[in-house]
Amino acid sequence: MKNEVINNPYTDEELINQWPGFVNRYATVNGIEIHYVEGGNGEPLICLPGWPQTWYSFHTIAPELAKNYRVIVVDIRGMGTSGKPASGYDKKTMASDIYELTQQIGLEKVQLLGHDIGGMVAMSFAFNYPELTEKLIVMDGSHPGEGMLQMPLIPAAGTFGDKMNGDAPYAWWMAFNQVKGLPEQILEGRFRYLLDWLFSYVMIDETKMTAFEREVYAWVYNNPENIRAANGWYQSFAQDIEDAKNYGQLALPVLGIASNVSYNYMKMGLPYVAADCSVTGLVDSGHYMNEESPEQVLAAVIDFLQ
Repeated sequence: MKNEVINNPYTDEELINQWPGFVNRYATVNGIEIHYVEGGNGEPLICLPGWPQTWYSFHTIAPELAKNYRVIVVDIRGMGTSGKPASGYDKKTMASDIYELTQQIGLEKVQLLGHDIGGMVAMSFAFNYPELTEKLIVMDGSHPGEGMLQMPLIPAAGTFGDKMNGDAPYAWWMAFNQVKGLPEQILEGRFRYLLDWLFSYVMIDETKMTAFEREVYAWVYNNPENIRAANGWYQSFAQDIEDAKNYGQLALPVLGIASNVSYNYMKMGLPYVAADCSVTGLVDSGHYMNEESPEQVLAAVIDFLQ
């Protein structure tokens, strides 16, 4: 889906104007077109967004990081204006998309920063291409594992309120997004309803996600093909879990940046998959940390990468 609407403020061509020094680029990898934005100079830092957002979700931190790094923010397979094939949404295949991109643009070694689903892809990249991975940062999104299979379909009494409960998080959309065909029929042209509810539920201060930002993502995800493709990230979890059984512990440096909901889980879980890891808890922030706590995110990222 190329953005062709003239004077639409939500297109890649218009949004990139908010990022001084950045440009839109496209590359064909594994037979699909991938959109990414690039700016800055220095060691390469690849940033991978999550659901239900796009490259624009790094707008609070990418321009600042570009003062010291070559920042490359990628719309992963199925996201934004990147290709939306019928298959290939397992994180190993999506990591190979990023690998092919690195080879095309001549990167010998990279640092990765992934949020949410992007964190899963970033970690898969590190598992499958450790020789190319200098350092890895995951924000509320490590690789799928068997623990996912224990997530409750019905929340325990008193645990499902207006805000996500860190002791008993109830992520019902994990199941909803498994359903094929129905979500795009329900949500076509209506995705803003889901966005508004989600931001309210998983953010401590939902006002940090502006009306403009919500419209940026609604414009993308109102399209049924985009909903279908994004749900493919969730529908591939079973394959991701099987792939994880073949991975050993990461030896490279790994930083986890965790919100109020995931901090305790990440502290317990990350050492199982990464021998050299640390976890920074942003306990005053909900899941969308780039919006709620950009200064803290920047401080943690820059300190780790130096």
